[in-house]
Amino acid sequence: MTTLSVTGGHVLLPDLTVTRADVLVDQPTGEILEVSPDLAGEGDETLDASGGLVTPGFVNGHCHVAMTLLRGYADDKPLEDWLQEDIWPAEGELTAEDVRIGAELGVLEMIKSGTTAFADMYFHVPEIAAVVEEAGVRARLGRGVVTVAKDEDAAHEDAEASLEVAAEYDGAADGRISTAFMPHSLTTVGESYLDEYVPQARELGVPIHYHANETAGEVTPIVDDHGVRPLAYAAEKGLLESEDFLAHGVHVDDEEIELLAEAGTSVIHCPASNMKLASGMAPVQRLLEAGVTVGLGTDGAASNNDLSMLDEARDAAMLGKLAAADASAVPADAVAEMLTAGSADALGLETGRLEAGAPADLAVIDLESPHLTPRHDLVSHLAYAAAAADVRHTVCDGQLLMRDRDVLTVEEAAVQDRALEAAEALAARVDG
Repeated sequence: MTTLSVTGGHVLLPDLTVTRADVLVDQPTGEILEVSPDLAGEGDETLDASGGLVTPGFVNGHCHVAMTLLRGYADDKPLEDWLQEDIWPAEGELTAEDVRIGAELGVLEMIKSGTTAFADMYFHVPEIAAVVEEAGVRARLGRGVVTVAKDEDAAHEDAEASLEVAAEYDGAADGRISTAFMPHSLTTVGESYLDEYVPQARELGVPIHYHANETAGEVTPIVDDHGVRPLAYAAEKGLLESEDFLAHGVHVDDEEIELLAEAGTSVIHCPASNMKLASGMAPVQRLLEAGVTVGLGTDGAASNNDLSMLDEARDAAMLGKLAAADASAVPADAVAEMLTAGSADALGLETGRLEAGAPADLAVIDLESPHLTPRHDLVSHLAYAAAAADVRHTVCDGQLLMRDRDVLTVEEAAVQDRALEAAEALAARVDG
């Protein structure tokens, strides 16, 4: 047995309290052996967490990781214009190698900001899976399916490719990769394709992930075409099961919230993207009060524009209060849970909690900074004050990914150089 002892820090426990404790990790199995204040000197290797807060690794519940290459490419537009005028044309020029490079950059950014797991909807999934395996993180991956504006053969090919990817990569990277069937949204995938391919995904045994109720403009065509609101339509199409998770859920009414709660379907809240695209404010407090599992996601770097889950936590806490017109709504402990166990539960991952038997995915936040002083309430600091640059160490599956801000599994300078070159070449192809 090779063990790692994370010592000297304060630990965020599953009940969202904080205590002075050490964490003992069995590296071969990638599991936590014990969380206790009496473990000093127990490990074969020591990771110094003195002056730090040890948290579960953050779980990014919804992103498009390779869109890092489009960071800053198109800003200050509403969703539909942004997609149709800028993003989709640019994505049409992306090569498999571009996606690999963009994924490298995104995963590097996540490791440096304490994120150890993410859900990703994109294309060229084999390239993204290779990056996940090499970098040592955890991911639930899927190929996004879009059938609108495609001929029938191309639409079927898209859906079938998504199922093939889900089957091939589920359990890859020694179990760190899981998969999902990912129809892009209820308005970009035709009804006949949902009828044909959702049952096949159920037979495959993978969850389904999709965008829903992101903008008011997405609600109207569903009501006009089907006579019901989007999540009632989703239920009719078999898209509201307990293992499923949808992104955004901004424009949901009380009946749709009740549908989510009854089905056990989770929602990934993406506050920064929703603010930037002026999509609206998700009713997070109402979702939580109804018993809906809510996680957090950054969405893509093109609409955020970073992949910091700590930034997302602060945005969620602030926007949740504004949406509810209630300063007590979406409190710090709720945000801390969304950042960790909430997203993990939504994605069907066993991570998100620091306790014996759980996957050893964790981050250590350096508290010795002016903006984290004094330390009346460390959960408050996690939700409102901590930043990506405060993350000192990152561990996933028991393996050190970053120690003292030095990333061990990714060549940081080389990744950034490749990304700069690829992004410049992409912009030249699109604009030329």
